[in-house]
Amino acid sequence: MDERSVLIGLHQAAGIGWKRIYDILQQHADLRELPEWDAGRWRRLGMPDKVAQSLPAQLQEECIRERLSLYYDKGIEIMTIMDEAYPILMKEIAQPPWVLYTKGRQELLSSFCIGMVGTRVPTAYGRKVAELLAGDMAERGVTVVSGMARGIDSVCHEAVLQKNGNTIAVLGTGINVIYPPENRSLYHTIAERGLIVSEYPIGTRSSPGLFPQRNRIIAGLSHGSIVVEADVRSGSLITADYAMDSNRDVFAVPGPITSPKSQGTLALLKQGAILVTEAADITKEYDSILLNWCDNPYKKEENGHPDAVVELSSAIMSDISYLTEDEKTIYLILEQGDANIDELQLQSKFDFGLLHTVLLSLIIKKQISQRSGAIYTLI
Repeated sequence: MDERSVLIGLHQAAGIGWKRIYDILQQHADLRELPEWDAGRWRRLGMPDKVAQSLPAQLQEECIRERLSLYYDKGIEIMTIMDEAYPILMKEIAQPPWVLYTKGRQELLSSFCIGMVGTRVPTAYGRKVAELLAGDMAERGVTVVSGMARGIDSVCHEAVLQKNGNTIAVLGTGINVIYPPENRSLYHTIAERGLIVSEYPIGTRSSPGLFPQRNRIIAGLSHGSIVVEADVRSGSLITADYAMDSNRDVFAVPGPITSPKSQGTLALLKQGAILVTEAADITKEYDSILLNWCDNPYKKEENGHPDAVVELSSAIMSDISYLTEDEKTIYLILEQGDANIDELQLQSKFDFGLLHTVLLSLIIKKQISQRSGAIYTLI
């Protein structure tokens, strides 16, 4: 059984979350060995007894194959962080999803995306602004990413579809669970003409704790995120926080200072968010990137780390051409010798979150390994 299938099995196993998978990948690079482990081996890794007892059966090839058939029968595709098509921008967030379940046009994950979020109970002003901005963004070739929630999210998706544009709905439920129920028609339209995305296994019901995690995916897929209308406790502000944590742009629409629904966006503007009154305020920030994106949909913005650019010989390029630019930077540093995480951060100029993600990706791709003392070396 290949590593990709084992990763999917781990992701769907009861009692296994993001951190446990991360720990497993850090300590045991070859996932193909895991189906051979017994309960005792899992206990020694620190798993609770109930989880350790259930994992051996859940990671058997037949069990994983049966689960996968449930997705394929429903027209659901599965993407893992090991796949070449996995969104490059997503790898830069602090906790990139190990697995994404998708329904629709999966190629939109590699398009130029902007997130749009807002309150579930918008004013007439908020609805109008969301409709105008989302529609204009769609006409400019931008893929609008939102959460298919009530209110602003739904307005944005619908406005894009009316313009025959591209939109991605990121769910806080399993890929086959429609929430809220009144968005059933919208769900099916997006699945047909856009893309539905979830990191949660099939059948996962709505739960308050899942939606904040969903917001990190909206921010992770997007070069920037727009908060259209939000009060000070709006969940849409979580998306803005994730965007800022990932060094992405945050945009906010101004509203009446007397409106409670504008207090969240006004607070973002005071914190330095970019003020938006029309779609051009957003797209002008990315003119050069948008041009490059049209030529090469997989091209990543390369001006984020000018001091870390390393001249590559043609021979090296052919060997590591499938790595991202950030991964190549770390790979070439380690070609000069083993290094600890502090040395890598100093030489690459990467912030810790990005460095952490790049190192994890290189471990998954079997390019580097970690030794004791947080020392990294090429394999």
